[in-house]
Amino acid sequence: MCWKRWWRPLTPGRGGAEMEHGRTDFRIAKVAVVIPVHNEEQHLGRALDGVRAAADVLQASRPELDLAIVVVLDSCTDNSGAVAARIAASDPRFSMCHVAFRSVGRSRRAGVRTILNGHHKPDLEAGLPPATGTLWLANTDADSHVPEDWLVRQVMLADSGADAVLGTVEPDAAGMDGELLRRWHLRHTLAEDHPHVFGANLGVRASAYLLAGGFPRQRSHEDRVLVDRLRRRGFSVTSTDTVRVLTSGRTEGRAPHGLGAYLLALRMESAVALES
Repeated sequence: MCWKRWWRPLTPGRGGAEMEHGRTDFRIAKVAVVIPVHNEEQHLGRALDGVRAAADVLQASRPELDLAIVVVLDSCTDNSGAVAARIAASDPRFSMCHVAFRSVGRSRRAGVRTILNGHHKPDLEAGLPPATGTLWLANTDADSHVPEDWLVRQVMLADSGADAVLGTVEPDAAGMDGELLRRWHLRHTLAEDHPHVFGANLGVRASAYLLAGGFPRQRSHEDRVLVDRLRRRGFSVTSTDTVRVLTSGRTEGRAPHGLGAYLLALRMESAVALES
């Protein structure tokens, strides 16, 4: 169940039609952060503290911006809900959404729908809900830690014309095998105009998101599918390494084809290479 409307319904008739050709000059007026969670009590407190710090920095520089943070608790059986509740009780920008998908893609999608229409859940394919090009949707993960300028930088790029911003991520070296980290870096270009798509560091204009069909209802790679759709529709997609997100270097992933599963496969590949 998702609840709470963060702000007044968005003005219909703006954002949708103007976005048909992928560009807008609208200055961002509202920012919302979506964080899917499945049994992340170990990492969640740090993740939410990082997002809160980024929100503080953004609102200090742009006090006129509306801002909300949605924690989507998906089939959690640990203390993740209690961790989120403690932070939400002390910061009204945070709210929780409870779902039972066991799917990071569907959880992200539910969080966005909550932002757009409060507790209502419209079918994105049935028509555009009231939306505007001035709403920015920032996405990260519950096992990740964003830098303080994360939202400031995304909003700056959006104000300059970006319809989507693809940031980079880097596995946390703490407790991670050094050889595995080295192999990961060999396969990932962390620079401007990089080729990667990471759900833990992705922002998109709400109008573009809706016209591209939103996050698909699938268990993994929802971020890549959305970005592919945006590019096919001609939206402006910016890839940057200026706001790098630190993410868990664990190999026991929550998503079947997520970063943890990838790191596990890379570790096994490394082990085989050493035995050869």
